[in-house]
This record gives sequence, structure tokens and C-alpha cells, in this order.
Amino acid sequence: MNNYIYRSDMKIVVLDGRTLNKGDLSWDSLQALGECHIYENTQEGEVIERCQGAEIVLTNKVRILKKEMEALPALKYIGVLATGYNVIDIEEAKKRGIIVTNIPAYSTDSVVQMVFAHILNIANQVEHYTQEIREGKWTQNPDFCYWNTKLFELAGKKLGIVGLGHIGMSVAHVAHAFGMHVLALTSKSKDQLEDYITPVDKETLFRESDILTLHCPLTADTHHFVNKEMLSLMKPSAILINTGRGPLIDEQAVAEALNNRTLFAAGMDVMSTEPPLADNPLLTATQCYITPHIAWATYEARVRLMQIAIQNIRSFQEGHIINNVAI
Repeated sequence: MNNYIYRSDMKIVVLDGRTLNKGDLSWDSLQALGECHIYENTQEGEVIERCQGAEIVLTNKVRILKKEMEALPALKYIGVLATGYNVIDIEEAKKRGIIVTNIPAYSTDSVVQMVFAHILNIANQVEHYTQEIREGKWTQNPDFCYWNTKLFELAGKKLGIVGLGHIGMSVAHVAHAFGMHVLALTSKSKDQLEDYITPVDKETLFRESDILTLHCPLTADTHHFVNKEMLSLMKPSAILINTGRGPLIDEQAVAEALNNRTLFAAGMDVMSTEPPLADNPLLTATQCYITPHIAWATYEARVRLMQIAIQNIRSFQEGHIINNVAI
């Protein structure tokens, strides 16, 4: 594609801008690229009406499928404001020649930070002791220090990583700095890995890991990657971390393992349905610590996301496509 197609009246629609920008970022750079219509959120039945005449549509979690594409003949470009793009019917976009871009590797540092926030919260029981102190347990204690839970070091523990993309590799680097032994399930060959990473098979990873963290894409093969069968291989002292995709785990099986004490603890930033249903078994499971899908949402990561999204659109308008996933 070599034609320069920028026009100041090019209609740009943002379907769920509040997810990215709750008021602490600026839309000015986007608004300089065309006639912008920015919605805080959009329901499924509102997509077609709001996007009529739009050549560029940006979305984070609002789905754009065949039905929407059929009803939007002007649509030339869909920008997904995230790394994952399963909210778009990619095959239909390809048929129609619609460009679909994503935002790669914008939140690596933030997600790695959340992985270790969960791990350290479990290791040092930060949430537990904060609550204990608020209830006066330390002030009533006869000794200078107070603890009533298991506390442990990360040094010497085995961290198992599923997937060594940008995030998985960075998690490995931080784990190594903590003095952990790093095991990984990866398609990369040994000579592509740092010396401190030991590639292993799936069963070995589940059996030997003291902490298992998931960083693989969600596909038909990885759906419920962590299930009852694989959980049965894990140590009762093991910890499961999921900051990847909710459906990578069988939530019922994980909740049962936690409640039965065959899994020590879990740290989750993602759920199979978001927001989760009130009866999701993980919400009440023993030693399950959940954050509301915010690993990606640091200010710095969102600034990078906005910058990459703007550059994706600008490159499209100038006639050279970057980060196109509909190929």
C-alpha cells in the first residue's frame, strides 16, 4: 500500500475510550488525525450506528465481527487498543481488505511488575498483615514482632514459566535476579535462551515448579491449559499466577485445588469472564488473590499504548502499514 490517504475530515471512532483514558491522558494527537468521535463505552447494539461513515474505528474490548463489517462499507481500518485481538473477526477483515492493527509489547514492564506483586504478596503476606495490624493484633502482641503465617524467600525456589515471549523472558530475568531457578515451557531452542533458563516438558514444569506463571497466548490448544489433571501434578505448596488470559485456567478446578489445600495459593489478574460473575468460584477460594485486570493499566503503559496507537494510524494514513495482524 503506497497511497497517502490522510484527510482532515477522515472519520475516526473510538468505541470504548474510557478503558484507556480515564481523564489522565490526552486525545489531542488522535484528534489531529481526523474527525474524532470518542465514546466512553459502547454496547453491542450501538456499534453499527456509531460507526456509520467511519473509515477508522478503535476498540479495546468492543467486538467487531462479520455483522458489523457488513454494515460499515466505509470501514478501512480497525485499531485494537490492546495486544490481543480476539474481539475482531480477523478472517472477515482479511476478506474485506480491512487493516487490523494491535499494540505489541507496550505493557511488558507493568505486567512483570504485577507478576511479582502477586508472588511477593503471597510470600510475605502483605495484605494479611496489613489487615491484622488494623485489627490491633501487633499492638496487643507481647513480642516485638508478630506473625502467624508461613513466610518464605524466593531465592532457591523454582519458577516455571509457560511461554517466553516479551513478558515471559522479562519475568525470567527478574526471577533470576531474585536467585530463583527458572524452568520454562517454550518453543524456543536452548541456544535462544539465557543460560539460567532450563527448558522442560509440560509435565516436568507442573511437577517441579514452586511457582507457575502463565504467559502464553490463548488458543484452542491452551484453553484450560491448567486443568484438574495438570493441577494433580503440582506440589501442595505450589503457587499459580495468571496475568495472561482468564480461560488459560479451569477456574472451578483451581478453586477446588485451593480449597482442598492441594494448591497453596493463586494470584490472578484475569478471569474467564470480565467483570467476573458473582458466583465465580475463585472469588471465595482459599488463598486466592485477585486484581481486576490492571497489570497493563499503569500510567506509563497507557501512555505507550496511546503513542503506538497514534503511530499505527498515522502510518496507515501515510500509506505504510505497521502492526497489521490481518495478514
